[in-house]
Amino acid sequence: MAVITDVLVVGAGPAGLATAIGLAQRGIDFRIVDALPEAQNTSRAAVIHAATLESLRGLQVEGRLIAQGIKVPNFRMRDRDSVLLHVDFTGLPSPTPYALMIPQDESERILIDRLAALGHVVERPVRLQGIEITGGRIRAGCVGPHGELVIEARYIVGADGEKSTVRTQAGIGFPGETYGSFLLADVRMDWPIAKDEVTLFFSEAGTLVVAPMSGDRHRVVAQLPDAPSVPTVSDVQKVIDTRGPRSGAGVREILWGSRFQVHHKLADRFRDGSVLLVGDAAHVHSPAGGQGMNLGLRDAAALSQALAEAIRNGSDAALDGYAATRRSAAAEVLATTDRLTRVATLSDPASRWLRNRAIGALGFLPVVRSYAARKLAGFS
Repeated sequence: MAVITDVLVVGAGPAGLATAIGLAQRGIDFRIVDALPEAQNTSRAAVIHAATLESLRGLQVEGRLIAQGIKVPNFRMRDRDSVLLHVDFTGLPSPTPYALMIPQDESERILIDRLAALGHVVERPVRLQGIEITGGRIRAGCVGPHGELVIEARYIVGADGEKSTVRTQAGIGFPGETYGSFLLADVRMDWPIAKDEVTLFFSEAGTLVVAPMSGDRHRVVAQLPDAPSVPTVSDVQKVIDTRGPRSGAGVREILWGSRFQVHHKLADRFRDGSVLLVGDAAHVHSPAGGQGMNLGLRDAAALSQALAEAIRNGSDAALDGYAATRRSAAAEVLATTDRLTRVATLSDPASRWLRNRAIGALGFLPVVRSYAARKLAGFS
């Protein structure tokens, strides 16, 4: 016997949760499942940009996110102690002209609480095994805490990440490449730069990003061949010493750390009949500019609206529009982050010198600073 619903959302990360909230607010019947027994408690993505906050306003979560996060109005590119480019978000055409620093586990908790307030919960652990499409409807075979389960739905949303079972089952290609390994750590440290700034350092040894976070924490991300799976204080200190400020930085404590591979991939299509993709199931890319979770959340806001229109009007035109518009947006972000990553990771000393001089010269132009602010904030 199958459980019947209109929409099955597979995956309860930020994109899946936001999609579910949008459906719940519109009175659409859905189920949301996740293979993990509980939400992850690591910080992972840590920034929500202004355009994303505007998209989340309709979900009624932006107020709590803003109250819990740290407002950061500045982004600077530096070559050690020299500023190459200053991006000021305060001039954005937005009521939230800043980057909001909030760890992903905290933003997910806010989304889960909002979903619960609307009368819905994530069903865990429920793992999707396979899907069949019969007569335009999805039959999803799952395994849950009580054994096998079949969920029949009009549409299935793949929000299940880079290794998406939904995408694989639908036969949607996911071509791309891998940049290499990166070190990621949340630390407590002495830091000579004000907490109103996210900083991207260029150096001979590679890139370094340092961002302030709540709880007297900083997020550290660095391109690092053979990065340690569990970075130590000395690992992070060495990276900062060789790439960051020449003095004043001292790591005191590692709160959480990891190693990750950076991929650049885009799904061939975001819709295949009754199958729709959102978030990392549809696109993954370099963390340059902090666009990953933001792009997925904006996908979710658009998809929940398109699904509601399709179900109420009996026409899939809105879903076709979603697939075309959001894939185009993702392709643009991937192109931007790819260029930024390649520029940031130049290995030739002469090329790095020319890069830094060019960025420094262009950084004096107001039009360049304004364009960079809009691009990073998600407005284009």
